Amino acid sequence: MASLSDRLVRAWYEGHPALALLRPLEALYRGVVERKRARFLAGEGEIYCAPVPLIVVGNVTVGGTGKTPLILWLVEQCQARGLRVGVISRGYGAKPPSLPWRVRAEHSAEEAGDEPLLIVQRSGVPLMIDPDRSRAARALLAEESLDLLLSDDGLQHYRLARDVELVLIDAARGLGNARCLPAGPLREPAERLQSVDACLYNGAPEDPPGGYAFSLLPSALINLRSGERRPLDHFPPGQAVHAVAGIGNPQRFFTTLEALHWRPVAHAFADHAAYSAELLNFSPALPLVMTEKDAVKCRPFAAEDWWYLAVDAQPSAAFRAWFDARLERLLGERQ
Repeated sequence: MASLSDRLVRAWYEGHPALALLRPLEALYRGVVERKRARFLAGEGEIYCAPVPLIVVGNVTVGGTGKTPLILWLVEQCQARGLRVGVISRGYGAKPPSLPWRVRAEHSAEEAGDEPLLIVQRSGVPLMIDPDRSRAARALLAEESLDLLLSDDGLQHYRLARDVELVLIDAARGLGNARCLPAGPLREPAERLQSVDACLYNGAPEDPPGGYAFSLLPSALINLRSGERRPLDHFPPGQAVHAVAGIGNPQRFFTTLEALHWRPVAHAFADHAAYSAELLNFSPALPLVMTEKDAVKCRPFAAEDWWYLAVDAQPSAAFRAWFDARLERLLGERQ
């Protein structure tokens, strides 16, 4: 039976008359977030302005949209230019000994958070977590000499000044019913998209009007226990696999596996779910394939035939050109 949260998400995207009952709460929520943004635009309250350019990668919707792969792509692009780049993150679900907390590759997902740990293990980039992202930025800059900061999420964190705002949208889901929480999936009103620098649509086949397309391309299968890297034809067409996904939109992962001509036995979990060997002991015995985000939590107890699917963000050529030009201008403005 679907959980209450699952049913609510389905209602946001497929419609349900009972959502009308939540509109008074939506009006209250919308009023709060609009006042919060108005204070930010007026320069009221404590707003930290980093001494280096800061790019926010965020959502206006609840749930996953592919931020982590895009951040890894942005890190790669900046490093290719010789820039020293750092990342700040809330560290959702992390339980570090103290805050702010510098994430290291050898840390556990429990103390570092799954997404920050994935970013560090993949890229080696300096990364600091703290729900107060302005404090995370100060702490990271105190430890590292950086040219640029990327904020993992934080679009609504208005104590942090930003130079560029990138918003990611799931092309298949869109904005749902385009209503704010709790009557819909929006963290801020849809009009907020008019003020950001660029919108990227995950899974769009081509650049939509006023935005850019990007996709998540599978690159390899990697064994959780050994680290062995295998090509995507490691499993033959028609191979049945247990598919584990604890992300914002698990169906996107299952669809990806189907596109690789495998037969996934789907096991969807909540975003940022905690796992154990017992929980993932499925029957019948089949190879298990999971997302890289889930893999960082499962390595300590992984079985021999557990794999994760590595994916890489592939933005459109138009976005690549836009980002190159915007980065050039941004660095020039800060010199």
